[in-house]
Amino acid sequence: MKFLDQAKIYTRSGDGGNGCISFRREKYVEFGGPNGGDGGKGGDVIIRCVEGLNTLIDYRFKQHFNARSGSPGAGSNKTGKSGENLVLEVPTGTTVLEEDNENIISDLTTVGQEIVLLNGGNGGFGNNHFKTAENQSPRHANDGQAGKEQWIWFRLKLIADLGLLGLPNAGKSTFLSTITSAEPKIADYPFTTIHPVLGIANHKSNEITIADIPGLIEGAHGGKGLGDRFLGHIERCNTLLHLIDSSNQNPIKDWDIVRNEVISYSIELADKEEIIALSKTDTISEEELKEKTELLKKHTGKKVISISSITKEGIEEALDYIIANLMNVEENDEDQKWTP
Repeated sequence: MKFLDQAKIYTRSGDGGNGCISFRREKYVEFGGPNGGDGGKGGDVIIRCVEGLNTLIDYRFKQHFNARSGSPGAGSNKTGKSGENLVLEVPTGTTVLEEDNENIISDLTTVGQEIVLLNGGNGGFGNNHFKTAENQSPRHANDGQAGKEQWIWFRLKLIADLGLLGLPNAGKSTFLSTITSAEPKIADYPFTTIHPVLGIANHKSNEITIADIPGLIEGAHGGKGLGDRFLGHIERCNTLLHLIDSSNQNPIKDWDIVRNEVISYSIELADKEEIIALSKTDTISEEELKEKTELLKKHTGKKVISISSITKEGIEEALDYIIANLMNVEENDEDQKWTP
């Protein structure tokens, strides 16, 4: 299935049905009178968050969606049938925005959550509603209300516990494939990952959802490489794992490049808990690894772990540290939510 994280669509709720003009005419009924029924209500446009979706590809080739209109009223005071609601299903983590792609209408983050985007038009009154002592035989009825229309944007931001960061070829995809059953593309050239990938790691009875995004390069916030739009997919993550290729000559420069791009994108994202990992440690000597680890610690003021996804050296310890860190972040979040 192809991945799509943005889609613009047109939506329209259903028109209300027209009211009916009708009179009761029966052979043995001395007094008849109006008996026109009301029109049915038009269908609503509903957006619902469902399980089992992780892309907006359903909205790639169809952009116009219309709810059903209500049926007109009928004689004998019969109300028209209401129009069927239109339900648009989206993955968890979908943000609904107005046509300008800036103002947020709703953020759907849990399965079953839904919003009524547009209400259907009300049905018109039949002539029975207009009967009065002065007007025993009204010969008019209301038309149904027109439905509402709106262009909207869907923007998907994946929901994961851990987000992977790094330059192209930092080893993110290999790490993800090593600890999960995900199958990201892996090759010895940049930008093998061209869209976000989700994987689930199980470690010591703990489950971690991990999001891998395309690598960042210097100037990504200005559109270089694949840009920084994919950073939106790790905005919901509790913790970031920043992988740095240990075989590169200057790991400090690599860290600075990615950090500057993250800061340029969002201060809130930059403030998230960050774990630094030197990857591909099987390609350098222990002495060189120790030297680069100390340099990064001193420059960033953070703990630096080391891993090799090929030999799996350091993977167990890294997962232990990641899980402990995630639990600590969740506890802090709960403390911040609690008020005496």
